Amino acid sequence: MLLYVGALLAALVIAVQLFVAYYPSFGGDVTKKRQELYANSAQFEAGTFLNQDSDSAKDIRLNKVLKIFRKFFFEKVENGVPENNLAVKNINTADITAFMEGTRLYWFGHSTFLMQIDSTTILIDPMLSEVPAPHPWLGNKRFSDELPIAIENLPQIDAVIISHDHYDHLDYASMLKLKDKVGAYFVPLGVGVHLEAWGVSSAKIHEKDWWEATTFKNMQLTCTPAQHFSGRKFSNRKSTLWSSWVIKSKDANIYFSGDSGYGKHFAQIGESHGPFDLALVECGQYNKMWPDNHMFPKESAQAGLDLKARAMMPIHWGAFKLSMHAWTAPIQQVRKEAAALGIPLVTPEIGAPIRIETLPEPNTVWW
Repeated sequence: MLLYVGALLAALVIAVQLFVAYYPSFGGDVTKKRQELYANSAQFEAGTFLNQDSDSAKDIRLNKVLKIFRKFFFEKVENGVPENNLAVKNINTADITAFMEGTRLYWFGHSTFLMQIDSTTILIDPMLSEVPAPHPWLGNKRFSDELPIAIENLPQIDAVIISHDHYDHLDYASMLKLKDKVGAYFVPLGVGVHLEAWGVSSAKIHEKDWWEATTFKNMQLTCTPAQHFSGRKFSNRKSTLWSSWVIKSKDANIYFSGDSGYGKHFAQIGESHGPFDLALVECGQYNKMWPDNHMFPKESAQAGLDLKARAMMPIHWGAFKLSMHAWTAPIQQVRKEAAALGIPLVTPEIGAPIRIETLPEPNTVWW
């Protein structure tokens, strides 16, 4: 019996290793030669990227990972997911292509946005699949059965902006469906290896370090700090950089946090690039077991204040269950915290248009 159990475990280990090594959604790996390109980055040391505060966002030990998995998959969370499928507002393809002036955003839930600045169309962290995991069997489904617009119906996309390489922000299936429609990709250092592994031309990929800015069409894009980590498998944690982004045009200044714990970088970004018309700030999937990697609602509101945001929109909620809090807890709590700090909050329905000139509308209580 022990022999059979040992053989079964060995086969399972081999199967997992083969799955990780060859299943394409895991992406690419940063080679030694590629690491040489990052040697001048202040964030890169001994083959891995670091946070500003080296004591923050520590690596999680295996026993803690197993504890997290046990809680996540086997402990029931009251109101952890919506009772019913979330309704979304539909976006029309012709309406996207006809937009030529101003600044408009559409939220797809979680951290995905379609942004239009005059005639330029951008996708931010386009996770457009049902499950944020290497394989659909390995995670929970999206809270809504449909997206505001199907990938197939999207028009040409001028650029995709990525904050980091986790599955709920960089999605293999979405990238495959989008790659023939996208003109350019702006990503933190190292993230390009995944896109290249999925067939995206390296000529389209622009990797940026923190505080590095570039001009694209009618706007300036600046890669800015975040406090988080990266990796699509245990063997390549922190091998690519994570970031937030500043998107500035002649008429609008927008901040996108990506994923981040609370830190001094928010005040630094607010001082150097603020004030912001709109700050898209993560608020969801937090837990006391990973306090350095994601913000609690009180911290999210404080980050909005640090950023000098005229209006703030809580993101990283409303689409997936990736923690152990009620699905509405982030938005309910951050509304109270933002009100206490005097920060106008933007809370659109999924798929509803957000116009810079009408902020803080929409701020409906739709959940």
